[in-house]
Amino acid sequence: MPVTVPPRSEIPARYRWDTRSIFPTDEAWEEAFTALAAEVEALGRFQGRLAEGPAVLADCVATIEDALRRMGHLYVYASNDHDVDTGDQAAAARHSRAMSLYARVAAATAYLSPEMIAIGFPTLRRWLAEEPRLAHYAHHVDELERLQQHVRSAEVETLLGGLRDAFSSATAIHGILADADLTFAPAHAADGATLEVAQGSIDALLMHEDREARRTAWESYADAHLAVKNTMATCLATGVKQRVYLARARGFSTALEAALYPNNIPTAVYHNVVDTFRANLPTWHRYWRIRRRALGLGAQHVYDIKAPLATVRPRVSFEEGLGYILEGLRPLGPEYVETVRRGVVEERWVDVLPNKGKRAGAYSTGHPGTHPFILMSWTDDLESVSTLAHELGHSLHTYHTTHTQPYVYADYAIFVAEVPSNLSQALVRRHMLETHPDRDFQIAVIEEAMSNFHRYFFLMPTLARFELEMHTRVERGEALTADSLMALMTELFREAYGGEVEVDPERVGITWAQFPTHLYLNYYVYQYTTGISGAHALARPILEGCEGALGRYLEFLAAGSSLCPLDALRRAGVDMASPAPIQAGFDYLASLVDRLDALL
Repeated sequence: MPVTVPPRSEIPARYRWDTRSIFPTDEAWEEAFTALAAEVEALGRFQGRLAEGPAVLADCVATIEDALRRMGHLYVYASNDHDVDTGDQAAAARHSRAMSLYARVAAATAYLSPEMIAIGFPTLRRWLAEEPRLAHYAHHVDELERLQQHVRSAEVETLLGGLRDAFSSATAIHGILADADLTFAPAHAADGATLEVAQGSIDALLMHEDREARRTAWESYADAHLAVKNTMATCLATGVKQRVYLARARGFSTALEAALYPNNIPTAVYHNVVDTFRANLPTWHRYWRIRRRALGLGAQHVYDIKAPLATVRPRVSFEEGLGYILEGLRPLGPEYVETVRRGVVEERWVDVLPNKGKRAGAYSTGHPGTHPFILMSWTDDLESVSTLAHELGHSLHTYHTTHTQPYVYADYAIFVAEVPSNLSQALVRRHMLETHPDRDFQIAVIEEAMSNFHRYFFLMPTLARFELEMHTRVERGEALTADSLMALMTELFREAYGGEVEVDPERVGITWAQFPTHLYLNYYVYQYTTGISGAHALARPILEGCEGALGRYLEFLAAGSSLCPLDALRRAGVDMASPAPIQAGFDYLASLVDRLDALL
């Protein structure tokens, strides 16, 4: 674990992602930005003309897709540079300008869907048969017909598109507060050693073997957020109000319906997550009891729930961890494994190490024509191995989609995004458990798995309950304040911990403020639970060598948005409209608790 976090300038090039593969210099980015900015008004030259015929529509679509592709490259470059050093003012300026240009492009092209609807779907389908450049738009037209009741006039769509930049302000402010402006008091180990608390080091500190280090790090992290709780609460309340407003503007009865409808996800799927989670809380309560007993604690606190149980914790270098991953992914075939190796080693998809000002957490990002980049902060432990395996699952999903689908389908819904990432983790864990019989290593791998399940099957369902209640209160006309948000968060965690973990109302209550990349994405977090459930359901037949299982999975990776999410998963072999896969996931979780109990 790093005692200090170095500045960005001290990170070796081999551990930085290669954004120069998009634009070789900042100057080249500026030239591309200027060129696209000059063309934005011209993107409207087809407005009011789409009914002239299929050739005009095809020309319009090609022009818009070209602009969106170029915009995507500008945004990924700017966003990546900003996220690795949020204190870099030049990078921050490029990021802000890219977001503003994205909003302008969205507003300038917002007429496309309303005008296509106005043409009429019988005519559109005839045009698809007549114009080869439109032939692959059949599914898109089907989806447009399903969504048409919530698509407004071209004028209104232009106005709503123009809100993109302004409506990103709440999450941007919250993110800057969290990543650039918060200052954290140092943590202290029992021997008096000082440990730096930062967004890139907090997760490792919470797994420190020294309880005093964990306690002081957890308190420092929470207290820094508490110091700006009112600003962060105002940001979050603003974000919720914006989503409720947009839902109503499009004729949805609730923000939940508005969030799920575009991907054809019934709201019952959301409630399946919440209901199945609450029904399985006894498994979590048992896990907390086992941990408290193993650690010899009289009272267990939140800062203890990731304390190491293994006597010796494996230390894993980045190179060694990559080796585990490549071996673990072998069930997905040699071509898949080679793509991973080349991407990480030769093409430098991954920004590996923590540095000052680096955005918290980990993610995979990209756009057709760029690498599927990965941001993370490697801390020489099994959690880092799992994080990289997870993000590589996302990146290979993006890779297969963008290398297979036309631009219109070259993205995929968040609902399916968490399946490949969790499947990748499951395969790598299985490999490590099978090849390392040492008791401490086995316990450490299971601990890491439980930490991941804690995020997906405990924390995220709790945040999903929180998110639903937040939106419901605003929809009823009630206010959201720092104190009301903290009281709600504390109440939900008290139920989830079941009396097995002590709850500090202030520091547990501020948990929501620590998720600016999640709670602004409009009913995003429940998909962590459905994702890990789908992943384990699909991994089983692949590992058992069931005929066609791997082929169906690879087809799923390549499907992009050419299928609705539930249909894509059904073709791969799992029905996520049912609570059964979620319950099966909790059954697997219970088996891990049993296995850990036996080892301890």
